Amino acid sequence: MKKKILLCLLVLFIGFFLGGITYYIISERVSPPKRTYYSPPDISKRVGDTSKAFSEVVDVVSPAVINISTTKTVKREAPSFLDDSFFDFFNPFHKSPRKWKEQSLGSGVVVSDDGYIVTNNHVIEHADEIKVTLYDRRVFKAKIVGVDPKTDIALIKINDKNLPTIPWGNSDNLKVGEFVLAIGNPFGLSNTVTMGIVSAVGRANVGIADYEDFIQTDAAINPGNSGGPLVNVHGELVGINTAIFSRSGGYQGIGFAVPSNMVRLVMEQLLKKGKVTRGWLGVTIQDLTPELAGTFGLSKTAGALVSDVFKGSPAQKAGIKRGDIIVELNGREVRSVSMLRNQVAQSKVGSEVELKYVRDKEKKRVKVLIAELPGEFTEVSSSAPEEDGNRGGLTGLSVTELTPAIARQLGVNANEGGVVVMEVDEGSPAREAGIKKGDIIQEVDRHKIRTYEDWKVAISRIGNSEMLVVFINRGGRRFYVAVKP
Repeated sequence: MKKKILLCLLVLFIGFFLGGITYYIISERVSPPKRTYYSPPDISKRVGDTSKAFSEVVDVVSPAVINISTTKTVKREAPSFLDDSFFDFFNPFHKSPRKWKEQSLGSGVVVSDDGYIVTNNHVIEHADEIKVTLYDRRVFKAKIVGVDPKTDIALIKINDKNLPTIPWGNSDNLKVGEFVLAIGNPFGLSNTVTMGIVSAVGRANVGIADYEDFIQTDAAINPGNSGGPLVNVHGELVGINTAIFSRSGGYQGIGFAVPSNMVRLVMEQLLKKGKVTRGWLGVTIQDLTPELAGTFGLSKTAGALVSDVFKGSPAQKAGIKRGDIIVELNGREVRSVSMLRNQVAQSKVGSEVELKYVRDKEKKRVKVLIAELPGEFTEVSSSAPEEDGNRGGLTGLSVTELTPAIARQLGVNANEGGVVVMEVDEGSPAREAGIKKGDIIQEVDRHKIRTYEDWKVAISRIGNSEMLVVFINRGGRRFYVAVKP
């Protein structure tokens, strides 16, 4: 009996022992889940300060950004034959209206505390009624003070006082890569802020306005942003958002803003006179190609080549001649035609400017008195035709003397002389350089061509490997082309 009791106790002991070992092993392998606590990411003080700085800029400038809504009456140009009362019997409920109301949205920026607002001309163009909604939701009717379609800038006014404004910045100091903020009302979404950098400055030949010197940015600009401010990190107005480059109609990373310095000059004139007057030299100019630069003795293409000078103009009175290359105006380098156009246009009428130019490979200086741009002149530039190819001289050209009868057909003055291009062979150097049938050649390598005999003499002097500079009169538009050897 005792042996059975001892055996049972031994079995129980062994069972407890094995169970304890098993529990220990299992508890070591399967540990309970540990509790974790959230800790904020370690953001550098510099990043935090930058984020805070952008927020502070937005807080300061947003109250000066306004929403513009316009209403205009649109009339159908030509009446449809379906508008005849005879057709009312067959379709009495679907007669198309002859005129209707259209609404559009845009943005603007308050530039003075007494209610003057800058926006784009295309935002308020042809508007019958302009309504301005301020940051605090108050609504005012606005009147147009003045517009300048050539820069797409307009100045409007509301009757209110003590309005928040944005200080002017100097757009000439903008550098590529700087941070900028675009603020506006895209698609009617009030006070939308987007951020980007300055992608380029001095953009021209975009086809948006007559006078272009755009700031290019990748800050998102969408329909409704037009007229809103582009500001720098100091909260200063450096541009007015104007347009985007897009194949879809929406944002694609390329937006354009009119620089604040140009906006301010236009605004001040609109405020004083209700219109903009621009300076005028009286020259037709074109950009230099590498080939033209080489033939005129320049190592780079910076500058504006004078292809014509108007009689009695300030340029003619100062002694500027066709073939001169303007490289500086008042000490500022002229890098392109658009740059010179803008500098001259922004010069005060009656002021004296100093031009630095190249003539016969020599640099010269002259002072010119700026006149007012006449109403009939809308531009002072003439773009040269595209130049391509690298073959031969003037072979492949058929010309004839400019007679009074041919001059009348071409709409030019026969007294100017020259030879008329009758045919240009396909693939010839002249065709590759952009010379066309009907062009009048008036110079070859600075030798004047008045008659067919002059042409033959000039051709006889040409070597097979010479780069030629040919002066063309095309329907009254004069320019140089370089024909590659």
